[in-house]
Order: sequence, then C-alpha cells, then structure tokens
Amino acid sequence: MKNGKARHILVAGGAGFLGSHLCDALLADGAHVLCIDNLQTGSRDNLRQLARDSRFEFVEADIIRPLPPRSLPRGLRLDFVFNLACPASPPHYQADPEHTMLTSVMGTRNLLRVAETRGARFLLASTSEVYGDPDVHPQREAYCGNVNITGPRACYDEGKRAAEALTFDFQRAARAEVRVARIFNTYGPRMRADDGRVVSNVVTQALEGAPITLYGDGSQTRSFCFVSDLIEGLVRLMWYDGAQPGPVNLGNPAEITVRELVERVLAMTGSAAPIARHPLPADDPRRRRPDIGLATRLLGWRPRVGLEAGLRATIAWFAAHGAAAAPVRRPAAQARLTA
Repeated sequence: MKNGKARHILVAGGAGFLGSHLCDALLADGAHVLCIDNLQTGSRDNLRQLARDSRFEFVEADIIRPLPPRSLPRGLRLDFVFNLACPASPPHYQADPEHTMLTSVMGTRNLLRVAETRGARFLLASTSEVYGDPDVHPQREAYCGNVNITGPRACYDEGKRAAEALTFDFQRAARAEVRVARIFNTYGPRMRADDGRVVSNVVTQALEGAPITLYGDGSQTRSFCFVSDLIEGLVRLMWYDGAQPGPVNLGNPAEITVRELVERVLAMTGSAAPIARHPLPADDPRRRRPDIGLATRLLGWRPRVGLEAGLRATIAWFAAHGAAAAPVRRPAAQARLTA
C-alpha cells in the first residue's frame, strides 16, 4: 500500500519466470497488476493461480509496438512500471536476435513513454550480462564491462546496455523517475526446462538420467540467487524513495563452479547420469559474482535462501511438472518494427 491506496502496477514480461513471481508478490501486497506479455518465452500456465483475482489483468501484446489502447485506457492510473520483457537465456535470445535487440531498445522506449505520460516510476530489469566476460571480480556497478559487441550474445548484452542508457536519459531529462536492476543468475520454480541455463539443464538432465551437459572443464563460476530473494530485491528497489542510486546489482555473492553445481545436483537427486563435455560457448563468462554492497546499504537487502534449500525447491518443482516445455514462439510479424 502507498499512502493508504492500493498501487496500480504494470508488469511487462509478467508471464515469464521472474515476471510471474513478481506478479504473485505484488498482488500479495495488495496491488492491482496489469500483466503484459507476448508469450514468446512466457506461459499462461505461470499465471493460472492469478486468473480469478479481480485485481489482475493479462494482456497479450509485444512491447516493441506501442501498447494497444485497450490495455491502457486513458483514465487508467499507473503508479509503477516494471520492464522484465525480454528472453533471458542464450538459446532463446539468440533464436531471434533482431527481436531481442528491439525488445530491449524499442520496448524500453515504449514503456518509458508510458511511465512518462502516467507519472509512474519505471524499473528496468537489466542483467549481469552488461559486464560481459569480466576482467574485474567481483563485479561492481562502476565497472563498465568487457562485452564483445559483435558476438552472438551481443543482441542481449548490447540491447540491455542501450536500454540502461535510454532509461537514464529519461531520468536526466526529467521525463521519468527510474530504477535499474542488474540481475545475476537466478533460478527456481517456473524456469523453462529448455532455456539452456545451467540450473535448469543440470536438474532436468539429472532427473531424466540423461547425460549432464558440462561446458568446458566446469571451472567457470556462477553465483546463483533463488527467485524469491531476487523478487524481494526488485520490489525494494522500486519502492526506494531516496536519490537516484544508479544501477544496482541484485544477486547472490556465494560463488560456485559449474562442476561443483553438477556434483551437488547429482547428489541431491541420487542420479547416476553421466557427464557430457562440450566446448565453451562463445563469449561465455569465466567468472561471475556480484558485489551487492550498494543493494545492502540502500535497500537493506541480502539473499536469504541458501543454495541447498533453493535447489531442493527447484528439483521438487521440476520433478512434479516434468521436463517438457512449450516451444519458443517467434513473435508475430505484425509485432515487428518496420522501416
């Protein structure tokens, strides 16, 4: 609640892994939520538990285009706009790199204009990918990154960097009040089995007894944040009323090698699945660990869910829901930007 009134919130990308958990949390806090998603990688199944809530509305739309008037009638009040819309795993964002880039740039511009016209605070869900394959460890917000601007990951990495620049341009021009979260590896229930991310890969393969995909020698590191912790960080950042903090890292600083993760999942599932080695993907980061000092100082936020507890919940979810996943949808032709 804000000033005794329920918040009215737009969540773009709200049918996805993170977005659906965010919708859950906002509704539990008493908000009215308008969820917008093109269902390219999101799923209506993630929103099934919200369908009967009168404070929740879902609109299928692509933010590359200005939002349809039916989704934002003139008299609709908006207090906050969360932009979580964009495929976030390499197989998905590389499937249509043009659309990925335009989602970050044109989509962010369209949502910033919504925030501007409605007087709403805007939050961009950016990513640790803006740091690329980092030369600085752990990664602090002041680090400008080491990104291959012409590589296969650039559609996502550079798209998010451009989205951040545009977001802060709106702030400097006094057109919108903004927040930017740089999200590090997040995992938990509702991940897609086919998203190609390490936790979903290892868990589903272990449960099926299929060969475990291990890229390189497994010495590359990641820092895994459970989804409930990440959502709490996003909400705290959006509610933060202090001076413009700049980009804020949100992630779990507990660093682990990919090989250690594989060994832990195999032990927790009792799986005897063999390991299948593959070459490292192009531009794959060697180390990744957030410096979360800024988030702790400003927001009083630190992750609370340890890796074992988070993996246990994630394994249980995949075991209950199976490894099947709906195919990734190509955005409709009419949703594309034309010259």
